[in-house]
Amino acid sequence: MCGRYVIARAVGDLVAELEAEAEASLELRASYNVAPTSDVPIVLERLIDGALHRQVHVAKWGLVPSWAKDPVVGVRAFNARSETVLEKPTFRAAIKARRCGVPVQGYYEWKKSPDGLSKQPYFVHSADGSLIVFAGLYEWWKDPAKPEGAPDQWLLSTTILTMASPTEGELATLHDRLPVPLGPEALAEWLDPENRAPGALLEAALAEAWTLAAEWVLDPVSAAVGNVRNNGPELIEAITV
Repeated sequence: MCGRYVIARAVGDLVAELEAEAEASLELRASYNVAPTSDVPIVLERLIDGALHRQVHVAKWGLVPSWAKDPVVGVRAFNARSETVLEKPTFRAAIKARRCGVPVQGYYEWKKSPDGLSKQPYFVHSADGSLIVFAGLYEWWKDPAKPEGAPDQWLLSTTILTMASPTEGELATLHDRLPVPLGPEALAEWLDPENRAPGALLEAALAEAWTLAAEWVLDPVSAAVGNVRNNGPELIEAITV
């Protein structure tokens, strides 16, 4: 499961690495300890004047479907299980036409000690430091309490898809769930809003996910990551255990 991650790239770096565009006014605060309900970057594609535009936006982590009466439902929807995402009411509309990527520099996961009395956090990241992009979904929610045209009338939110972890290898020693990574080709297909075959897209993404994840590096890090108030580059520094 992805419950904490790191994204400390500047907007310009995200735009360049994702080959996307962003509004000049877009603001993104670097964070080494991103938790659910935080603002996070997402990459999506929109059809504008007949042409696809890949864009970086900032969304709240925790999906709020358009039919929700209250945005608090997003607290329970920061991850979406790949096994049920096509049927769950919270996600089934978004996966058809509002798919996105969630770029990260890595994420934290905890491994139980042999005696089960403590947990050691690990920073999971790519070997070369490049971005990992997780398969995600996004939604727009209109706040009925806000006046028409208010700048904060619409809420953009997102969720990250997860799958079962592999049964062998280092990742198998961590959590039993794994965020679904997307390679460049799978990302392009996943983002395409004109592709209305979510089942096939999901199957293709899952087919290569374990292969991509097998290349990740797992570094033990300080227990300080367990407190969301701690936020700095020292959190991702490997320690000796």
